[in-house]
Amino acid sequence: MKVAVVGATGLVGTKMLQVLAERNFPITELFPVASKKSIGKEIDFRDKKYSIASMADAIAAKPAVALFSAGGSVSLEWAPKFAEAGITVIDNSSAWRMDPQKPLIVPEINAEILTVNDKIIANPNCSTIQMVMALNPLHLKYGAKRIVISTYQSVTGTGVKAVDQMQNERKGIVGEMAYKYPIDLNVIPQIDLFLENGYTKEEMKMVFETKKIMRDDSIRVTATAVRIPVMGGHSESVNVEFENEFDLATIKMILEKTPGIVVVDDPATQRYPMPMDAHEKDEVFVGRLRRDETQPNTLNMWIVSDNLRKGAATNAIQIAEYLLSKQLL
Repeated sequence: MKVAVVGATGLVGTKMLQVLAERNFPITELFPVASKKSIGKEIDFRDKKYSIASMADAIAAKPAVALFSAGGSVSLEWAPKFAEAGITVIDNSSAWRMDPQKPLIVPEINAEILTVNDKIIANPNCSTIQMVMALNPLHLKYGAKRIVISTYQSVTGTGVKAVDQMQNERKGIVGEMAYKYPIDLNVIPQIDLFLENGYTKEEMKMVFETKKIMRDDSIRVTATAVRIPVMGGHSESVNVEFENEFDLATIKMILEKTPGIVVVDDPATQRYPMPMDAHEKDEVFVGRLRRDETQPNTLNMWIVSDNLRKGAATNAIQIAEYLLSKQLL
């Protein structure tokens, strides 16, 4: 089982290597790929050193699967070249997510649609993954009509440069800025570029990806995505209106029985999910479950997950594991 990791030196690429090792993915040969300036440098994986390879070398090695986390432009250029060589690409960028010919996969929800012919598979946006993990089982039971989301997203979602900016600000060091504004002791209500409708790309990703993954274009989705000065994971306040009536006890039971979900919901003891608790964990944590008392059939919930793991690296590797288990690699 040959595996390539494209973008191996970035935050998500590094996390992919960590998760591959933790989950004992059956790798016989690893091909870490990064930018031209990194070619020839070495990384450690399972107590062995591997040299950073070029894109061309990785393709020539014919790995069974290539995990991409190198940005949209790299994926648009190189994923088709890997696919043409018969290599299955699992891409973490936004490049292919809304392509109607490319599956957008959260394994617990829709992995069964994958076939041996799917050579470019899209990994959803981190904020979308954790939300649909909690929403999909409830949607199947009650029918989601409208979803209103406000996100509270970790600086790790931007990358190393943003983490460095926040840490520098906390130390009083003037350094390179990932954001237009300071992030420490601040909240920035912009993630990605603004579009003509006044929403950002991040917000519209959540709108379109949710409908595609949950396979229901009738669901109305609106989002506000916000960057906050934390590390460890993304948090989301989600208000969902259902077609049908529900009771909170059943909602809680459904979520508790859903693989990959952990319910942390006990107001009496002030227990609820927080990013510091989700850090380095693969589960999606759900709490603050309560009715919206302003209208019928509407639920409020709070969802937290490590955006580098289930929101990126782990989800991609779970896709690879599924393909392997179904002999699709």
